[in-house]
Amino acid sequence: MVCDRLMAIELEQPDAGGLGEIIAALGEWQDDAAPIQLHPGDVGWLWRFGIAATAAAIRTWRRDGTLVAVGELDGHDLMRLAIAPDAQHDATVSRQLAADVSDPKRGVLPEGTVHLEAPPGTHVRDLLLAQGWALDEPWTPLQRDLTSQVEDPRVRIEVVGPEQVHERTAVQRAAFPRSTFTGERWHSMAAGPAYADARCLLAYDEQNVAVAAVTVWSAGPGRPGLLEPMGVHQDHRNHGYGRAVTVAAAAALQQMGSSSAIVCTATANAAGVATYRSAGFRPLAQRLDLRRDGVAS
Repeated sequence: MVCDRLMAIELEQPDAGGLGEIIAALGEWQDDAAPIQLHPGDVGWLWRFGIAATAAAIRTWRRDGTLVAVGELDGHDLMRLAIAPDAQHDATVSRQLAADVSDPKRGVLPEGTVHLEAPPGTHVRDLLLAQGWALDEPWTPLQRDLTSQVEDPRVRIEVVGPEQVHERTAVQRAAFPRSTFTGERWHSMAAGPAYADARCLLAYDEQNVAVAAVTVWSAGPGRPGLLEPMGVHQDHRNHGYGRAVTVAAAAALQQMGSSSAIVCTATANAAGVATYRSAGFRPLAQRLDLRRDGVAS
């Protein structure tokens, strides 16, 4: 019976037509009471590179045709993983996931050193650690409850439409020096199905200069919404604009029916953690990525 169940779990790389189902499933798996995991907004943000690149970065696992896990490749060597709530402690699902991410021949992660972001408390993490994977970079997830009214951010906030795209992308590039965000990529992102439940926001200073930006992604009413990404223009830092646009992000998610707002940042990013805390976000238990060193196929 165990062998039959194992064979029933199938690893797939979806085509573009299957991405809508995957985004919907990721939304259904979000839960305030559960650890943060891959969110539909993560796929939505990846969509800026186009539908073909997004599909190429996704891996799915199905049991008897039903999705039980979704992975998203971020770059070449990092995978973010989400597991259906009723499969997170399933031994058969966990064994299959562990086998697939550990063996480069399976086409999930490549040879050499790779990283995996898996939900804390899931059985697959225990298996991978027992198999020699190591604990890696620490991250701090933060969450803001949205059952109470969100305060005024006290700066001008605009929802980005086509006329503000040049400002939105300019702030992104000025906030993240390696960013390649362009107007073309914004329009690609905005055309994706996840952006139907998303907003880009811009914060302006008293001279009407765009100084900070954030994109927020709803997973549906009553579920946690995600901030991905948030950034402040490098020439306008240390003036409270990061806090202001983060408060505005929480308000936007509240208006879309989200139960909470979530974000995750590297623990080493002390300024980022401080900004989110100043905007009413509560740090959750620190989490650690997993690392597999030097495996060759």
